[in-house]
Amino acid sequence: QVQLVESGGGSVQAGGSLRLSCAGSGGTFGRYVMGWFRQAPGKEREFVAVISTSGGHTAYADSVKGRFTISRDNAKNTVYLQMISLKPDDTAVYYCAAGPYVSRVSHTYDHWGQGTQVTVSS
Repeated sequence: QVQLVESGGGSVQAGGSLRLSCAGSGGTFGRYVMGWFRQAPGKEREFVAVISTSGGHTAYADSVKGRFTISRDNAKNTVYLQMISLKPDDTAVYYCAAGPYVSRVSHTYDHWGQGTQVTVSS
């Protein structure tokens, strides 16, 4: 029902920052829980962050806590991932996802974007 498109990826040196955006269309954006996941080559897709429908609750993977911030602007149908103090281990394709409830498990999400590449050099 909802289509998602990520943007904002790119290449950055270790210690740098990036801001990812995910724009939704074709549905009522404010009714979806939104999550960010990432997948590095040879590794399984892993949870990064999630935000509730109204933005009142957020949760993060331990590996990014204190460095990444998830937020949303329902009036703009957009969810963001602000990333600071980036590390080479953050290199991955980052995906946004929409689902019915707050979860850290990828299979609970119903809609996915096609991903945006983030590359962090040492």
